[in-house]
Amino acid sequence: MEAKLQELKNRLVEVNDLESIGAVLNWDQSTYMPPGGAPARGRQMGTLALLTHQKATDPEIGHLLDDLRPYEESLPYDSDDASLIRVARRQYELNTKVPPAFMAQLQSHMAESYDLWTRARPANDFRMVQPALEKTLDMSRQLANFFPGYEHIADPLIDYADYGMKASSVRAVFNELRDSLVPIVQQITAQQPADDSCLHQVFPEEQQLAFGLDVIKRFGYDFNRGRQDKTHHPFMTKFSLGDVRITTRVKERDLGEAIFSTMHESGHAMYEMGINRSYEGTPLASGTSSGVHESQSRTWENLVGRSRSFWEFFYPRLQGVFRQQLGNVSLDTFYRAINKVQRSLIRTDADEVTYNLHPIIRFNLELELLEGSLEIRDLPEVWRERYASAIGVAPPDDKDGVLQDVHWYGGIIGGAFQGYTLGNILGAQFYAAALQAHPEIPAQIADGEFRTLHEWLRENIYQHGSKFTADELVKRVTGGPLDIKPFIAYLKKKYGAIYNLN
Repeated sequence: MEAKLQELKNRLVEVNDLESIGAVLNWDQSTYMPPGGAPARGRQMGTLALLTHQKATDPEIGHLLDDLRPYEESLPYDSDDASLIRVARRQYELNTKVPPAFMAQLQSHMAESYDLWTRARPANDFRMVQPALEKTLDMSRQLANFFPGYEHIADPLIDYADYGMKASSVRAVFNELRDSLVPIVQQITAQQPADDSCLHQVFPEEQQLAFGLDVIKRFGYDFNRGRQDKTHHPFMTKFSLGDVRITTRVKERDLGEAIFSTMHESGHAMYEMGINRSYEGTPLASGTSSGVHESQSRTWENLVGRSRSFWEFFYPRLQGVFRQQLGNVSLDTFYRAINKVQRSLIRTDADEVTYNLHPIIRFNLELELLEGSLEIRDLPEVWRERYASAIGVAPPDDKDGVLQDVHWYGGIIGGAFQGYTLGNILGAQFYAAALQAHPEIPAQIADGEFRTLHEWLRENIYQHGSKFTADELVKRVTGGPLDIKPFIAYLKKKYGAIYNLN
């Protein structure tokens, strides 16, 4: 059995190596690749996807998994070996349902579509990318249909990103959350909005980037295993547990853009960096779901990075960097500015109170597109209508409307957005558990010390990688299932104090 397990690991490492090469090509296209490289990059990604899928679906992997089942069943459920075999089997069964040629075609198309989006958004030209998006929708439906027996066509795509969830369960959570959020949004937006003009002066790019890097170094982001570069839409990528990179984007007249996206992506990266190093190259060496992954980015960006205690330490340092811009701006003014609640157009810029309305809109649009009740050609107008009715503002153009997020243009349609809201819910649950174990964490944050929080997250979440499903992990860490109550309680406490809510 030891020999068979080692052979399985060897084959899984080969698959992982090919996937990592694909991640390098994707990172390069999103950061430094000249525009002229796009057509060939699409072909290269397709070729690599074909090779990767062929390796991942090799019948010998299936034989090894069958042979190892008695060994798996003889071990404790949470042992490393049993978990590796269990997760590898789940991935193998998924992979073998999709033809290799389709995966190659999909990867090639996504690379080409992403390139079109990088040009269409600045040009505010949805028609430039519309045919590619129609093809993406068609291929997303094809992908879902490789997994028959679903309740809703989106279920297989949601399950891939957030294992165990489907359209009906996500809808139930979102409906409960929306019912709790809307009254809070209405109370706050009925007031005079906070003055955030202090954030919209000229802040030189180099100084913004340097400040953000100093922050995440204090968080615990390991620059011996990572780096930061600029891109159109910030993301984290991993080539190995020893090479986990982040990207950001900078606006010289928006101080929050780079700082908070840097914190956000560092949360994703520290999760990957904290995985048990013995899992390297196996299916266990990654975050367990999009929702759990997002819980970590939102913890460091919002629960930590937008907290009063955080800025008690960092604001004097920020003032030192931008003395002319912030020297006469009080901490109270700055704190209210970075936590300004308003009905806004851009998801990535949205405040904590209104943010989740954005993924909910996108999630429902995805379901309608996949069902066929909404056509791609009608998407820009329907987007505007949904924003007007659900958030109270409508985008004046497609650049800040249907073109703002990269996901549908560099990926598939379906399963792309529910993780963001699940992450906010889970982040609040995990953080409440951390504070219960270590009530001293807020005081430590006010002193610029993050070791206790980082170590608690590493011990309870990071190190496990994909060893446990999201549901299993939440129960282990919090003692219960996914629950919106800690998130709503957090919002009411924080924003109740800022906006004097009853």
